[in-house]
Amino acid sequence: MTTLRLGMAAILLLLVSRPRIAGWTRAQWRSVATFGVIMAGMNGSFYLSIERLPLSAAVAIEFVGPLVLSAVLSRRAIDLAWVSLAVVGIGLLGVESLTQTGSLDPLGVLFAVIAGSFWALYIVSSAHVGQRVPGTGGLAIALAFATVVVAPLGMSGLTVAFEQPLLLLPTLGVALLCSAIPYTLELAALRRLPRSVFGILLSLEPIIAVLSGWILLGQSTGRLRLAAIALVITASIGTIVTTPKIPRGTQPPLEPAYSPQRLQERGVGGESTDHVRPQDVVG
Repeated sequence: MTTLRLGMAAILLLLVSRPRIAGWTRAQWRSVATFGVIMAGMNGSFYLSIERLPLSAAVAIEFVGPLVLSAVLSRRAIDLAWVSLAVVGIGLLGVESLTQTGSLDPLGVLFAVIAGSFWALYIVSSAHVGQRVPGTGGLAIALAFATVVVAPLGMSGLTVAFEQPLLLLPTLGVALLCSAIPYTLELAALRRLPRSVFGILLSLEPIIAVLSGWILLGQSTGRLRLAAIALVITASIGTIVTTPKIPRGTQPPLEPAYSPQRLQERGVGGESTDHVRPQDVVG
């Protein structure tokens, strides 16, 4: 599933972005390749964790990665307060999972912790790719790298999928809705938001998963889970409200120095900037 998801998402984004890779520098290639390996590790270890753990427990454990990253990157006391509030909310989800499912598979917990570590690295690496490679070409190539990394482990599953072609259509939907679209939106967000803020805003992902399971799948939701949802949503809203406003005329925190707008201001390049190297841009 991981191999098909990443591979189909890579094909879709490559068709849309058609990156001009001939002019990429070694630094750009290194960033994109690293990003691809991290995505492979994040997706692969998460699927290995939910093979052994309930989904709610796996997500709660995995989310420790972005929360720790937010705490490390935060410089203001209010940011740390919101992170702490989100940690309490995610902790309540973990407590609920433990009380409902009893003992958890230690190997599944280990895979969830590894997935969380890769998730934190994903945030940092995605920001670097967003800075160094304009457009979505870097993401498309990174997904191709990720597919190559996980392909040896997913070959048996690929055989089953192609023997039953009807499985490919829902897999394409998963690739579109779980990889191509969200990764593109996250890349765009990281070009405009500090990584500390982005990390805690990701806390909405497990909460939306809980709500979707409750509304769409009829999964029960007790008081503990509702309290966790309220805490994490409060932390996310608080992060947005207390984020310092960026004055007009200044650059967003993660916008690359060689973005199309900056290049046009300097009179550099034409319609496409894929061929422009960072060292060619002064300032």
